[in-house]
Amino acid sequence: MKVALIQSSLTWENPTANRNHFEEKINAISEQVDLIVLPEMFSTGFTMNPEVVFETIEGETVLWLQSLAKAKNSAITGSLVIKENDNFYNRLVFVFPSGEIKFYDKRHLFTLAGEDKVYTSGEKKLIVEYLGWKICPLVCYDLRFPVFARNIEDYDVLIYVANWPKVRINAWDILLKARSIENMCYTIGVNRIGFDNNNFEHVGHSQTVDFIGNYVLEPQETEGVFIVELNKEKLLETRKKLGFLNDRDTFELKSH
Repeated sequence: MKVALIQSSLTWENPTANRNHFEEKINAISEQVDLIVLPEMFSTGFTMNPEVVFETIEGETVLWLQSLAKAKNSAITGSLVIKENDNFYNRLVFVFPSGEIKFYDKRHLFTLAGEDKVYTSGEKKLIVEYLGWKICPLVCYDLRFPVFARNIEDYDVLIYVANWPKVRINAWDILLKARSIENMCYTIGVNRIGFDNNNFEHVGHSQTVDFIGNYVLEPQETEGVFIVELNKEKLLETRKKLGFLNDRDTFELKSH
């Protein structure tokens, strides 16, 4: 599976500008890819003003994603601000080339920034089946919580989309590697770059780590589209040979 990681700066609370910017980058991808990954809240930046920028799941940005996914014959994923039943969600959408959508609402809301005061937490983990791969997409702060991410579904790929600031980028690098190693899966992290409206700097470090903790793509610091190829045969062969997942603990996850 070929995956394009798009690392970019974001225009604050301006969905039109961000859509135009990403469309340009996506249209410039000359080779056929299977999946395109955008950062967390790619249409607005990590805003705590959802009432100003919210959309619905039938709104303009999701329609735009569906149209691009069909045109590129590639799945696209990333998170955005969605309002549903009077609640705001930091919602990751996974859009298939057919236009079909699956979504995951961020479970671990970033209390340090007050995300829990304005957004509603999701409860359910999403496992996407796509091209023979099982993918578990999560959002930013979820990275700090290994129990929720634990590979009890035999997924092959973990994806984290983020607005993770420079000041804590060391944790991002270490935890992405840890999630790969403990879950014996590929882990893809896509982060933004540049300053947001709260003057937090982001240096990206979008990367891909394989199932034993080696880099497929080392942390990147510049704006760009980075393409990686994942090898399922190698993943399954290594799992079979080492068998680490056979020894995992069983546990029950309770809702918040």
